[in-house]
Amino acid sequence: MPELKKPVLTTAYKPHPTEKMKAAVWTGTKSIELGVVPKPTITAPKDAIVAVTHCTICGSDLHMYSGDLNEVMEKGMIMGHEAIGIVEDIGREVKHLAIGDRVIILPIIACGSCFYCKRKEFSLCDKTNPSKELEKMYGHRLSGIFGYSMITGGYPGDQAEYCRVPNADLTCVKAPKNIPAKKLVGLCDVTPTAWHGNELAEVGEGDVVGVWGCGAVGLSIQRLAKLRGASKVYAVDKDEHRLNIAKSFGMIPVNVKEHDSPADYILSVEPHGLDRGIEASGFRSTNSVAHSTMRALGVEGDSSDTAAAVIKATRKGGNVALIGDFFFNTNNFPIGMLMEKAITLRGGQLYAQKYFPELLNMVVEGKYDPSFMFTHEDDFENISKNYDAFFHHKVPGGLKVCLATAFGRSQK
Repeated sequence: MPELKKPVLTTAYKPHPTEKMKAAVWTGTKSIELGVVPKPTITAPKDAIVAVTHCTICGSDLHMYSGDLNEVMEKGMIMGHEAIGIVEDIGREVKHLAIGDRVIILPIIACGSCFYCKRKEFSLCDKTNPSKELEKMYGHRLSGIFGYSMITGGYPGDQAEYCRVPNADLTCVKAPKNIPAKKLVGLCDVTPTAWHGNELAEVGEGDVVGVWGCGAVGLSIQRLAKLRGASKVYAVDKDEHRLNIAKSFGMIPVNVKEHDSPADYILSVEPHGLDRGIEASGFRSTNSVAHSTMRALGVEGDSSDTAAAVIKATRKGGNVALIGDFFFNTNNFPIGMLMEKAITLRGGQLYAQKYFPELLNMVVEGKYDPSFMFTHEDDFENISKNYDAFFHHKVPGGLKVCLATAFGRSQK
């Protein structure tokens, strides 16, 4: 894994000198504490301050929690990139939001005017991330992201009672006040990420699709694949409870524990192969002794176990999408199989802004309900124990928790 040096925080953030708020702050490996920190204020004319009503913990937050990104974290950094709330204040150049609006805060912070934003590839934005370290690693910078380490801009996250939202007209989506909170929190990140996976894989009518991973994102990919017309969706995981959830939604479960090679099993029942394969299990997922050992020894940062299985199970000329948030390097990647089978491989963080208002309209019209992913509800003040439960796969119901702030609870 490449050595990462802590960059200098250059993101504009000037807290109010007297007002305070509660926030989930990173204090070290497996340590997220509910801290009392300065409340943010407007620092740029396109900013908005949002009073958070509900938020949740993302699987990718566990990269920071587990210690995988310690080198690029700052003690006291506010976590989180999935929240909704009410606009409390706006900068003088905010045109499409008003105080009192209910909004979804999207995770991607984009400028809206650079080469990539004009192509609606918002997570590739050139202007919102000052990290030189990321540019050195990848050759380019990516967009800023809320609460997601210094190499994505060092932006304070929205697992907090208030959040400063840069470029708020683009980063916030106005939402109806009569839609249940869990539906809207599900639209912050998981649903657009799942839609992005389907877009990258080009899932369409009649396709046979395989999705590795049955967490909230994987299950959402599966359900949206069906909504887009997929004829069959194979759900691959090692967690029996999650596989049963997938089965209840009409997917075909494939239990990794029951098959030495899930790819070979899929090919035994689908000799033609999958039309579209999607990896949504994450870079911490290892299924072989070789990759577990290499991860433990630090000679690779990610594992290609699941990516290799997806590529093998996908038909010649098919499409593979990587959504599992790979970050570093991996060994034994099947580059020959990928090339010789003429498979198109794509990945990347979600183009969140691109998929709205379409996704919101789907929910408002009753065509899709993302609230299924929240199998537990709790108070925001209990976020520390919920991080521990999420990390150890002990969230009641097995998926995600929806956390309500004191302000959110007062809105009922």
